[in-house]
Amino acid sequence: MNNILKDLGINDINYGSCIGGDDWLQNKDSGIIESINPTNGKLIAKVYKCSENDYDTVIKKSSEAFDEWRMIPAPKRGELIRLMANALRENKDLLGSLVALEMGKIKAEGDGEVQEMIDIADFAVGLSRQLYGLTMHSERPLHRMYEQWHPLGNVGIISAFNFPVAVWAWNAFIAAVCGDISIWKPSSKTTLCAIAVQNICNNVLKDAGYKGIFNLVIGSGSIIGEKMINDSRVPLISATGSTRMGKRIGEAVGSRLGKVILELGGNNAIIVDETANMELVVPAIAFGAVGTAGQRCTSTRRIIAHSSIYDRLIASLINAYKQVKIGDPLDENTLMGPLIDQGAIDDYLNAIKIAENEGGTVLYGGKVIEGEGCFVEPTIIEAKNSYQIVQDETFAPILYVMKYDTIEEAIKLQNSVPQGLSSSIFTNSIMNSEEFLSAKGSDCGIANVNIGKKAMR
Repeated sequence: MNNILKDLGINDINYGSCIGGDDWLQNKDSGIIESINPTNGKLIAKVYKCSENDYDTVIKKSSEAFDEWRMIPAPKRGELIRLMANALRENKDLLGSLVALEMGKIKAEGDGEVQEMIDIADFAVGLSRQLYGLTMHSERPLHRMYEQWHPLGNVGIISAFNFPVAVWAWNAFIAAVCGDISIWKPSSKTTLCAIAVQNICNNVLKDAGYKGIFNLVIGSGSIIGEKMINDSRVPLISATGSTRMGKRIGEAVGSRLGKVILELGGNNAIIVDETANMELVVPAIAFGAVGTAGQRCTSTRRIIAHSSIYDRLIASLINAYKQVKIGDPLDENTLMGPLIDQGAIDDYLNAIKIAENEGGTVLYGGKVIEGEGCFVEPTIIEAKNSYQIVQDETFAPILYVMKYDTIEEAIKLQNSVPQGLSSSIFTNSIMNSEEFLSAKGSDCGIANVNIGKKAMR
């Protein structure tokens, strides 16, 4: 563990605000955040919180950096992002290990998250040469009309603990090639991942003679987060997190006529019809529901199965769940790591209790695993879609299962929740897949058909 931290430039105690580069503001008076390893409950390192004065200093310097950065040609900005992608490739194993260590997702998922950073960097490099505008004919004589996109300025990025590095990159790399400056407020639960990314990417900018492009402010949402979302010097806020948090951010930024990008909760369902290929279905459900210990906004929360195959599917799922190896996410044999903290365990237990009180039946799991760390059993609960707890999103490996008889009924059940992020159907019926994808089908932003390991080969 010590080698991982050392090689990524992380000390036993770190500073929580940085003006892009190596200019860490050395405030020690605003309290400390302890980064705890969810696998064993032990302290990894500490971070001094950013103060409100630190925040103002970062914003002032980032605004100054914007005046220079916006004038750098976009392809040159893209070249710097290309160099960052190379730096991330060199540090992929280390950074993926840190994600597993601090957040708790298994090493393969940690590495995969870093690969997402690399992929979006490669995309941003191409985008830097494609920031096109339109030319339009005008009805006025001797008059030319054209559009040209200009950068906004400071972009605030608020990320959640479950994707502690990739979400920042999705925003920051695109913003950078567009000429914008990023101010990142990461989750207080995964501060070390943010510091490591800051070190890697800003070393590239520093070597090229730039600073202030990627900035970091670590602190509580009630202080630093509130200050950022109400700050007119930050015209765009991009935030990932709960629906409740998103409503608060939307209201605050909207009241000052700012712009928002919100990626919030999901209550994602998989429809399994009577023709589905079970060799695809069972692994896909298990990975969707158990991967990241159910702590993804795209985690599978509900299974809507045709009554004719329901019992066979449940038996296969329970058998698959029995084979899930739970433990240290850095162990390559582990399939499910811990929940992030005790609060997540409390939410897990509370959801199971409420589901049982509403009439649900636990078919598998439902218990906390005794010993070190925040480990729980992946859980399958037979329930009705109308239960309030099924309507809510619980960030834990809880899967609600229910039956249907017609495809119209299945789609109605899938759509009958407040959230609409991701959805799937497993079917060998063209008619059912087309119904699912039609205008009266899935109302989610993502609609998958037969997505599984074999299907992606």
